[in-house]
Amino acid sequence: MKRWFRKRSPSVIPDSPSLAANSGPGPGDAQSEQAAAREAGHERPSWRAGKADPGSPILTVQRVERSFQVGGEKLTVLKSISMELFPQQLVMLRGRSGSGKTTLLNLIGGLDQPNRGEIVFRGHKFHEAGDEERTAVRRREIGFIFQSFALLPLLSAWENVELSLRMAGTPKDEWKPRVKHCLELVGLGKRMHHRPFELSGGEQQRVAIAKAIAHRPSLLLADEPTAELDSQMGAQVMAVFRDIIRSENVTICMTTHDPTIMEAADHVYEMVDGTFVS
Repeated sequence: MKRWFRKRSPSVIPDSPSLAANSGPGPGDAQSEQAAAREAGHERPSWRAGKADPGSPILTVQRVERSFQVGGEKLTVLKSISMELFPQQLVMLRGRSGSGKTTLLNLIGGLDQPNRGEIVFRGHKFHEAGDEERTAVRRREIGFIFQSFALLPLLSAWENVELSLRMAGTPKDEWKPRVKHCLELVGLGKRMHHRPFELSGGEQQRVAIAKAIAHRPSLLLADEPTAELDSQMGAQVMAVFRDIIRSENVTICMTTHDPTIMEAADHVYEMVDGTFVS
């Protein structure tokens, strides 16, 4: 079930990888040569998809179930979950710890697969795809933001963001303008060369956001992005999300249990014991 907070007319999104695992080139000599050229910075990545239809979902989840074996017993975490994500929306999965929201986020991002049901992201059938295919899609089209920021402590904000472009195979001549743009977009234009320990919690989270959007993903997944922040910092992060949706043409899906940020969402899915409730 969905709770509707506001309705926006999403606009067309250009496409554009995640901070998740790095995968090698696909099979075939031509593909291998193309991947090597990308890594060397001599070729633009050819994997960006076409523009999305604003009236069509970029991701669909249909009757998904996920269970685990715990102590010889079957533990069902998700029960017949169905949902859709549309271009340029901010969607929240709200629920208490143990409600299944993080498990669902992992399935949406291709980090895990369901026992039953279908997950289709921009034509990629995550429920059928192998590890290599899902990893390749994450690198290209999905960005991740973690509650713990996931920044390398010895690298500056600039270097952390640049690293994601290196991992994505972005041509080297694009690194500098893209890093600068992303850090300025999240309000860190004057803090670009500070290391994480020199930044506040809110600033570290904004570096993590800049890192996640650097490769121009079409989908951004955030796991409890405001959980470690006070209410003021949390509000700033939500404002940054809204700016990113407008300027980067990205869809954001995030988990939360914070009732103070609900008004920022386009849709809120309330989760209890692995199901959506009204």
